[in-house]
Amino acid sequence: MQTTYSSTAKNTSIATVFDDLKQLTKFGLSISVVFSAIAGYLLAAETIKIDILLMLAIGGYCMVGASNTFNQIIEKDTDKLMKRTQNRPIPAGRMSVNTALIIGIILTLAGIAILYNINAKTAMFAAISIFLYASVYTPLKSITPLSVFVGAIPGAIPFMLGWVAVTGRFDIEPGMLFMIQFFWQFPHFWAIGWLGYEEYKKAGFNMLPTGEKNKKATTQILLYTTWMIIVSIFPAFGITGKLHLSPLAAIVVLLLGLFMLYFGVLLHKKQTDAIARKLMLASVLYITVIQVVYVVDKFL
Repeated sequence: MQTTYSSTAKNTSIATVFDDLKQLTKFGLSISVVFSAIAGYLLAAETIKIDILLMLAIGGYCMVGASNTFNQIIEKDTDKLMKRTQNRPIPAGRMSVNTALIIGIILTLAGIAILYNINAKTAMFAAISIFLYASVYTPLKSITPLSVFVGAIPGAIPFMLGWVAVTGRFDIEPGMLFMIQFFWQFPHFWAIGWLGYEEYKKAGFNMLPTGEKNKKATTQILLYTTWMIIVSIFPAFGITGKLHLSPLAAIVVLLLGLFMLYFGVLLHKKQTDAIARKLMLASVLYITVIQVVYVVDKFL
């Protein structure tokens, strides 16, 4: 009986540690980042190399996991103030700052080493992403709404990182992939900022472009969503190097963008949390599906 209890307790402990690591590295977000990087790789690759794909996936996860770990170390006190973050391992007291710091450093070094084995530029852009996210974006969140602009830079790197992993260069093709995800960041995170406005305000964060839930903020959402749509169909015009989009695929991308814009217009008119949630979900659908469309379009 004692052995059974001990075994159960041990399994529970292991499960808790594993769950804490998932929360610390933001598993869901990290997987979405890896998905973007793989999509970028598939768009650039003439022949698919499984070893490179694996290194990109593992190294990419390490890098975004490190960024999220450092973010949670810096924001440990403000995380205690918000319901959605107060059960994270550090504010909840299940993990010490020192332990999290060691994990963050290990993930950083492992990620850079793995991605460097692909090529130097891939490792360099990933390192820039960590630096900007942890050292610039995170501290700015409590100072200015412009933090979202800074955060959009590391957030836009994954899609183009896959292309750089294949070519070892940053030119017009990865530049376009960067711009697509860069403009997408704004309506996506402003929708999240709208939903979490009260909690963010309590923690001292400025996440909306005007600092308030108003029509000036939703006007910015509409503006950046429009730019996102334009940039996303740009490769259909044949002026973005080897990055192409067929007319049919461009129509699909355009319709997805208009679907997202529709919720932006509704939010501008009605100013409700329910519509902000729909906009946020539409933005997740948009970035996921257009990456699939781009890849499928290449191979058809």
